[in-house]
Amino acid sequence: MQAPALDTTLRRDRSLVIVALLVITALSLTYTVWLATEYDMSSMMTPGFVPWSPGHFAFMLAMWVVMMIGMMTPSVAPTVLLYAALARQRIVRGGPFAAAGWFVAGYLLAWILFSAVATLLQWLLEWQALVSPMMAGTGAALGGTLLIVAGIYQWLPLKQACLSTCRAPMSFVQRHGGFQTSARGSVKLGALHGFYCVGCCWAVMALLFAFGVMNLLWIGGLMIFVLLEKMLPYQRAMSRTAGAVAVIVGALMIAR
Repeated sequence: MQAPALDTTLRRDRSLVIVALLVITALSLTYTVWLATEYDMSSMMTPGFVPWSPGHFAFMLAMWVVMMIGMMTPSVAPTVLLYAALARQRIVRGGPFAAAGWFVAGYLLAWILFSAVATLLQWLLEWQALVSPMMAGTGAALGGTLLIVAGIYQWLPLKQACLSTCRAPMSFVQRHGGFQTSARGSVKLGALHGFYCVGCCWAVMALLFAFGVMNLLWIGGLMIFVLLEKMLPYQRAMSRTAGAVAVIVGALMIAR
């Protein structure tokens, strides 16, 4: 394939990938907004804790899965665009290459597993009366504690290592054997990248338990924070500044 034709094909692939990721994000966030504003969730909940039925657990799990997909899909866009470009070039040369969708599936699988853990944690916190059945913290102690935990985590080497990996997709791919030619290998690579992102973001996502799982302001704020943390320069300074602020606000909440 001639260079001009290849450039045209790469631009087309890039546009298709961007549109696909935008559609996934838009559908997920639209469903989340609908749940928060239109759906009568009180019909499924009571003022006090009652044992969750399998159907209730499935509903909560689906809610977490859709919300995490909507919040985290934009973060993987640079890696998916890189994958799609390399895949097209490999295919043009006659080599096998798994579709970018397999990588995205692996990435989202990591967040689906995170959603399952979050659903179990929500059930436990409701059982202990720390979170109300309406999915918000019942006191300042929980919010303050989670802010302090999230703030301290921002300073830990594990957080910085995961954040650095998420900010440098090419380096991540090279360290783990490059993009895979098989669907299975591509899913595994996507899942590994997803787990690094979970390691980067789990603490700030836990703040939803204190300030409202369906609180759209917190959902939007955390989504923007995650994007800025992965895109803006001076990642360490930004991350640690946010951590210090979180610790101070958390301590004030508990003190009051």
